[in-house]
Amino acid sequence: MSAARVGVVTFPGTLDDQDAARAVRLVGGEAVPLWHADRDLKGVDAVFLPGGFSYGDYLRCGAISRFAPLMEEIVPAARAGLPVLGTCNGFQILCEAHLLPGALTRNASLHYVCRDQRVRIETADTAWTNAYEAGQEITLPVKHGEGRYVADAETLAELEAEGRVVVRYVGGNPNGSLNDIAGVRNEAGNVVGLMPHPEHAVEELVGAPGTDGLGFFTSVLKKLVDA
Repeated sequence: MSAARVGVVTFPGTLDDQDAARAVRLVGGEAVPLWHADRDLKGVDAVFLPGGFSYGDYLRCGAISRFAPLMEEIVPAARAGLPVLGTCNGFQILCEAHLLPGALTRNASLHYVCRDQRVRIETADTAWTNAYEAGQEITLPVKHGEGRYVADAETLAELEAEGRVVVRYVGGNPNGSLNDIAGVRNEAGNVVGLMPHPEHAVEELVGAPGTDGLGFFTSVLKKLVDA
């Protein structure tokens, strides 16, 4: 069987596309570069929207990227079931594109935060978290200035009631996110966004906090093989 093909999107200002591609290759997948200005998903089996500062975060984080030609292909594909993961700036883009509810705003401290962060996997029934156990705590890097997750009270209640909070901060909230939310999913569980960076926690030798992030990538490969 050929390797699962995971598209890694690059926007102007994307920083973590090569890290994401490496993480995909480490778990046996094929990383497929996708350029924001193209309209071709190249037949990929899943899509990763990496972190960075797309378009310099002008207007709002992700507000310009949501209109990229490639996003016009990603949005309907995601709604049809394509697994999509967005981390940091990718999470912001998914919210701006209305694939995920809520928004990411300026950190409560008004300071950029860069540190290793303990988080808890709240649900393991998504395309990107099935390699973990619900309640499992892992450590991932965070690095953002606008990572405070907000939503109206009705949306928050719905996310909590439906088990759509995927990852939650523990041992301290780095940005003031409501309900300590670090990541959420759509109703189907194929689209996930999170502020921490699993792609920076896949190898012991690079100074990251360990390999706790690998599960996000093994999860989607398992999902694709089992599909």
